[in-house]
Amino acid sequence: MILSDIPQLNKNTLRVVPLGGVGEVGRNMTAYEINGQILVVDCGVLFPDDHPGVDLILPDYTSLRDRVDDIVGIVLTHGHEDHIGAVPYFLRERPDMPLIGSKLTLAFVAAKLAEHKLTPVLQEVAENQHIKLGEFDLEFIAVNHSIPDALAVAITTSAGLVLHTGDFKMDQLPLDGRITDLRAFADLGKRGVDLFVPDSTNADVPGFTPLERDIYDVLENLIYKTTGRVIIASFSSHVHRVQQVLDAAAANKRKVALLGRSMVRNMSIATDLGYLNPPEGVLVDYSEALELPYDRVIFMSTGSQGEPMAVLSRMANHDHAVIPGEGDTVVLASSLVPGNENAVYRVINGLISLGANVVHKGSASVHVSGHAAAGELLYCYNILKPKNVLPVHGEPRHLVASARLAQQTGVPKERTVIAKNGTIIDLADGLASVVGQLEMGDIFVDGYTVGEVTESDLEERRILANEGFISATLVIDTAAKKILTGPMIDARGFAEDAAVFDDVKPQIVKAVTEALNSGTKGHKELSQVVRRTLGRWVGNKLRRKPMLMPLVIDAKSK
Repeated sequence: MILSDIPQLNKNTLRVVPLGGVGEVGRNMTAYEINGQILVVDCGVLFPDDHPGVDLILPDYTSLRDRVDDIVGIVLTHGHEDHIGAVPYFLRERPDMPLIGSKLTLAFVAAKLAEHKLTPVLQEVAENQHIKLGEFDLEFIAVNHSIPDALAVAITTSAGLVLHTGDFKMDQLPLDGRITDLRAFADLGKRGVDLFVPDSTNADVPGFTPLERDIYDVLENLIYKTTGRVIIASFSSHVHRVQQVLDAAAANKRKVALLGRSMVRNMSIATDLGYLNPPEGVLVDYSEALELPYDRVIFMSTGSQGEPMAVLSRMANHDHAVIPGEGDTVVLASSLVPGNENAVYRVINGLISLGANVVHKGSASVHVSGHAAAGELLYCYNILKPKNVLPVHGEPRHLVASARLAQQTGVPKERTVIAKNGTIIDLADGLASVVGQLEMGDIFVDGYTVGEVTESDLEERRILANEGFISATLVIDTAAKKILTGPMIDARGFAEDAAVFDDVKPQIVKAVTEALNSGTKGHKELSQVVRRTLGRWVGNKLRRKPMLMPLVIDAKSK
């Protein structure tokens, strides 16, 4: 279904369109529209997997470009990159779109926007606070996650009540004492939730997510047993994990240096705002840490997802002042985001090859998830009793698992919507119905360009990386209908000796000569003759499909 096929939105009907984060883990963004006004919840990024040269992947907000003046605000549920990372790019469409979020969330996003030379319009909110934005009455609810200050948002409109959880779990003994407010959830259940939009990342994991505080003893013991340096990699916004490392370092009389620009920036903000409380004298500058004895230092770094330019990858590639070796312990204190497996294991293998002891979630309890498992979601479904459910934040297996949990608690199957990015759901009279599907794509950030790189460009890059490159140059005289020079063949990314291409040169000469004699004169047509001949030969002889670049030059052209 294309844009023109989408039915007109009726008055007092709420239209819900997930623009990212459905069928994938990342770039979360959902648009809510009623009576001509739009509320956006979250605006995050997806980190690339098989996308050569791409830095970030943004939600496809193309459908909102002509509607930015109708946007009353962007609610940011928490400060993780997959929920705020695309804000600097989306604000280019209209810089004064209000950003609504908690103190820490807005501090993180404001620092990011400053790097993009953007001055945002910020509206700070807190749990138990109500605000009105046009057609939307918003109520913010405390939820526990792997970052402080996360909020769910209850959205009340003339079409009904929606609860959008953002990322959450139900840690009953959180480090900051801030639990998910189940009383508020229960109150919403009594009022009647017309649409529940839950985080579904761990919907296929039985039971309950372990406690964050259980990680401390494991980390402290690893530090105690390590005779050399300790390097701990985590997400740069995981304030609670950094706090545990700082406390464990103090217990073992070690100093901690933060590595990675985002880690240093975020923890500085968290400290200034009182969310991070470093023990006296534990934090030191990187330069000072390099001078300390190996058994007295911990490096807290970025790179737990195998990002090629992050600190941990550079260590594994001998491209950093700190190179882990014998006696050192490297801890990957994070979950493995789907799609990053190969990159992470490549870093692990590199570190092990250097002689370091590498510890990760698969070998020790050094991480707990920030997302509600099946038992927690069942609890929510039971106390909310939602009329309709739209699982978000997950791959298809997570969304289906979440929907099945809803059905087990009594939500009719036809009231559970398994959506894709761009699915259009209308909520009216207590019923959520799929009414259309936007044509969706990817918006790639590649260096300084945004949205200019296409999937076709990426396919060419993949071919170059996997299949190689061959150029074939000929100089011809179209008037005399003969080849003056060539073909000269240059190949890159081939192990074979250059002489192997001697077999195809006569075939190219024959094909081009026949084309000239038949009256073909155009450069484009003759280049296609070379491309077809060379491509067919390479496919049959070398079993490859490289990028081919034929160049036909007419010596007589002016």
